[in-house]
Amino acid sequence: MSSPRRRAALLQLAALTGLAALHTGCAAMPQKALLDMQLIERDGGVAIAQYPNDGRRFSPGLPGARYAIRLTNRTAERVLVVLSVDGVNAITGDTASWDQSGYVLSPGESSDITGWRKSDERIAAFEFTSLGDAYATRTGRPAHVGVIGAAVFRETVPPVAYESPMAPPVAAAPAAPGLLNRLNGAAADAAQAMRESAGRAEAQSSARAKLGTGHGASEWSPIQHTAFRRRSSRPEQLLEVHYDSQANLMAAGIMPRPLAALPGVPRAFPNSRGYVPDPPERR
Repeated sequence: MSSPRRRAALLQLAALTGLAALHTGCAAMPQKALLDMQLIERDGGVAIAQYPNDGRRFSPGLPGARYAIRLTNRTAERVLVVLSVDGVNAITGDTASWDQSGYVLSPGESSDITGWRKSDERIAAFEFTSLGDAYATRTGRPAHVGVIGAAVFRETVPPVAYESPMAPPVAAAPAAPGLLNRLNGAAADAAQAMRESAGRAEAQSSARAKLGTGHGASEWSPIQHTAFRRRSSRPEQLLEVHYDSQANLMAAGIMPRPLAALPGVPRAFPNSRGYVPDPPERR
């Protein structure tokens, strides 16, 4: 079986023309989770620990480290995941909203989202960075830096055409022609917002040493397009993972401090020398 990192290359992007909701009422929450979300340290390939606090989950990040967002579909049907990083849609660059484009996961699929979507073939890598250098801050939107969110939708299954069991397979929906134009437009708007808010972003970045997600190096990460009709207009599951530096999480009491770092805690091996030294000479 291929790895989640390999399967990320086969991700499907919901066509913008196929995102209309069929219902306007609030969706009933499923009895069990539709999706799992985990941050992955890409250089080591290990999952970053999560610490619960006050109903939320927190993960520590290392400045300069690349990370991925691992999404795992726990259902036997396709799901659509609208992914938000620091309050910004990871595909379009727009301020995140439930009704936007997202990634489609097949039944039981697990895939790593490794960066900001730049085209059908490339991304800009997610990497932990200072608040002032975060993509959201540089584009004038620092208010929600430090949280990753996923809005999950189930699919409306079309009726089975029993009268035509031998009908030829339906071709996949074509890619939305306006997607790249929307990406280019978002980039232009982002550049303008960056110029207008440079002073505010600089002031905020110096106010506190908080982590954000930067716009890292360009990487190859191809996707396909597919149509997806949501079963409801509101997400059936919402997931959030907050993140910050290890020092900040320990200072806030969210992440436990190492015992050696606590004052007054005795240590069994305070200073190992290898062998027992001679005692002082008698006087």
